[in-house]
Amino acid sequence: MTGMGRPAKFNRDEAVETVMNEIWKNGFAACSVKAVSEKLGITRSSFYNAFGDRAALFEEVLERYFSQSPDRALNDGGDKRPVLPLLTRVFREVCRIRAADAQARGCMVINCVAELVGVDDTLGPVLERAVLGNIGRLEFLLRRAAENGEITDNGDLHEKALALQNLLIGLNVMCKVVRSEEELWAAARQTLRGLGLYDQAVAEDAVPQPGGAEGKG
Repeated sequence: MTGMGRPAKFNRDEAVETVMNEIWKNGFAACSVKAVSEKLGITRSSFYNAFGDRAALFEEVLERYFSQSPDRALNDGGDKRPVLPLLTRVFREVCRIRAADAQARGCMVINCVAELVGVDDTLGPVLERAVLGNIGRLEFLLRRAAENGEITDNGDLHEKALALQNLLIGLNVMCKVVRSEEELWAAARQTLRGLGLYDQAVAEDAVPQPGGAEGKG
């Protein structure tokens, strides 16, 4: 990448992290090519050489965000391990991390869903697929829980998956105004219990981890 005004050592990994945090805090619309270029200390031509365009950079940012979001552990549920402890642990961690974020940013993806879905013809569908994919991931886990005998009253597993996704979205929005970890967890706990997806032992053992990535995800 070349261009006047570019730092002597341009670190792409650090640049994507910086842009992710800018979009997370200020929204996609505020992160114009001009604003991002100035933030990174590069020229516009260097921006296009490095990232292609804003949409391509956003998709790269999404991948970075997914790799550190607090619900990423749900991707590790492809084996035969019990599902209810996994779900309880993940939602407990979501509450912990969201409450620990001093900037109360919530979830970057959900923030951008509200901003871009139905508005941006390129990125709106990308975000739609991300949310719908998460519902599918949750339904897969619930089907495995049923196979494991962890769920005695299966009901409609797709509806349960929708309810879990709705809980996740709700926590990611509510944390912007309800900053208490315990209050967020109380809301999550009630829903998990109501759905028959709560593991009491795991919930009691789930305590904040020293040195954790507060504010991530």
